[in-house]
Amino acid sequence: MRPVVDGLTQPLLVTGAGDGSGRLFVVEQGGNIRVFAGGRLAPEPFLDISDLTEPGGEQGLLGLAFHPRFDANGRFFVNYTDTAGDTVVAEYRADPGAGVADPGSATTLLQIDQPFPNHNGGHLAFGPDGYLYVATGDGGSGGDPFNNGQSLDTLLGKLLRIDVDAAGGGLAYGIPPDNPFIDRDGARPEIWASGLRNPWRFSFDREAGDLWIGDVGQEELEEVNRVPAAKAGLDFGWDDLEGSDCYEPASGCDRNGVVLPVAQYTHDEGCSVTGGFVYRGSQYPELGGGYFFADYCSGSVYGIVAGSAGLTDPAPLLQSESSVSSWGEDDEGELYLVDIAGGRVLQLTAET
Repeated sequence: MRPVVDGLTQPLLVTGAGDGSGRLFVVEQGGNIRVFAGGRLAPEPFLDISDLTEPGGEQGLLGLAFHPRFDANGRFFVNYTDTAGDTVVAEYRADPGAGVADPGSATTLLQIDQPFPNHNGGHLAFGPDGYLYVATGDGGSGGDPFNNGQSLDTLLGKLLRIDVDAAGGGLAYGIPPDNPFIDRDGARPEIWASGLRNPWRFSFDREAGDLWIGDVGQEELEEVNRVPAAKAGLDFGWDDLEGSDCYEPASGCDRNGVVLPVAQYTHDEGCSVTGGFVYRGSQYPELGGGYFFADYCSGSVYGIVAGSAGLTDPAPLLQSESSVSSWGEDDEGELYLVDIAGGRVLQLTAET
């Protein structure tokens, strides 16, 4: 790992904007988005919404995604918990190339009531199809007391897919016509996949188009799920299963129709998976095609072959001293690790 940025306050995410500028944008849990460019951290935040959120625990400013045409339209999207603890997905705008966004440009797309302060999910990203994907947790507490993961009438415990370029039907966004539950009575049409507990970071493989999700476990298992490109309507099993094991009941659960993890590890090794990326950069070709992820509690960094079949019991590649809150990808496909406790961002290298 090579240190790149330090001096941050509770960083949770790093990403490029896809605008060719080479800038890295870092999300701080307290409500700031910071810009790193030209070897320095800009003193003024790109966006400050600290008055809209009360950070702490699993709450705060949690996610950031730039529109695929950000270089032309200046649109970007954030996911945060508001002062009442509920999830908000909002759009903001910035002049192309500007160092500071317009805080008065906010448009709220989604507001989701959260029954408990934990399991907010919070990640969002644009897919290869141009739609915005939003990860939500199961609503929190423990054990999914309201069975949200398996209930299609709620947005909790899901991966959502919306069209931010075609608002309609009284909504600030559109529903893609091929969303899997768009015509099912009682189901929320925004849902793309279900059965998630607390998806903490997901990413798209920029070469294969597959979607990778790190889903935090309850008592025993941390899991990584893979969604083949454009595969809709998958159920990842929570709260019937934790990883590949039955959860409640502890045996005899029905695995029919459930997509099992491609990788999992026990709480003897860690306690909270942080989903990562498939490496498609050019600086370290020997890392190509590897999916890299980590555990927040142990600092272990894992890597598996993206095309491997079946369930993998991953072995740590290294033991870092970081509290890994996120992975990120720049415009060139190079990968970064975010250390929330150390207030820094590090680049993944072959010498790691």
